[in-house]
Amino acid sequence: MAPAVAAAASAAVSQALRDRQILDAVGTGAAALSLVGSSFIVLCYLLFRELRKFSFKLVFYLAVSDMFCSLFTILGGPSNAFYCFAHDYSAHFFCVASFLWTTTIAFTLHRTVVKHKTDVEEFGSIFHLYLPLYYVQLEVTTEDQVPGAGSSREAWQRHVLHLITFYLPLWGAILYNGFTYYEVNRMLNNATRMAAGISDRSNQSDIRADRKAFKRWGYYPLILIGSWAFATINRVYDFANPGHKIFWLSFLDVGFAGLMGLFNSIAYGLNSSVRRAISERIDTFLPERIKRSLPTLSRLSQQENELTSLIVEAPGAKKASSAKDC
Repeated sequence: MAPAVAAAASAAVSQALRDRQILDAVGTGAAALSLVGSSFIVLCYLLFRELRKFSFKLVFYLAVSDMFCSLFTILGGPSNAFYCFAHDYSAHFFCVASFLWTTTIAFTLHRTVVKHKTDVEEFGSIFHLYLPLYYVQLEVTTEDQVPGAGSSREAWQRHVLHLITFYLPLWGAILYNGFTYYEVNRMLNNATRMAAGISDRSNQSDIRADRKAFKRWGYYPLILIGSWAFATINRVYDFANPGHKIFWLSFLDVGFAGLMGLFNSIAYGLNSSVRRAISERIDTFLPERIKRSLPTLSRLSQQENELTSLIVEAPGAKKASSAKDC
């Protein structure tokens, strides 16, 4: 009887180790893709001077946060207790900073499009201060949670602390972004319909392009939901059933959470301004005969900004609502 129990225990341990190796590989692979995507956006910002405006600067900070979050995920946890704590703390901070920067971008668009304000750059100091303030708050609440041997009560407290300091602001950001982009899309759709009603047929293609760009904004809040829905479910399950793991749920957790940086770099970073800057550089170095064989490059270089200005004229008045390129 005892050998059978020992064999079963050994098999369970081996299976747990294999599952951990698979999850580590999936998490590292997803983080590597995010690191490549976010690093590409950072590189574009540093290389292309025309991208260094306030709106894309916010995207740059988002990409930097994603880049360091992915980097710490790839590095893994050190064996030393203090460095392990510092590593987890840094990864936690940059991950939180990432989705907080998405709320900053949403706030900027909302204030520009819905509130018709042009003072968004004056809020730069606030945007750059609330992340360090959150960092200090997080440090105060976690200073007594240095990893080490603790009781089940301390483990439960760490679970609660993680839910409060990470998942609570995460879903707050998701709700805020969803409401904000709903307001922005509603305002711009109304303005676009008004513009379509008074424009001639020559402008219809531009209006359709505007509508396509505006529709894209609706997918921005889905990035956070898609990246963290499985992780949230997994954490709640761990909280309710400590010590019982569901492999497929953990697989989806680490996979989608690790891809957040890649999703952000595609949605926020690869806009028409970036594509146009890249195509112009390529167009500069390509021979003329190759450029003639690649008409898409010339079309791309002539694209208008995706987040265009909408001008609606009424008798005796003109009303303009513009959105910065984010």
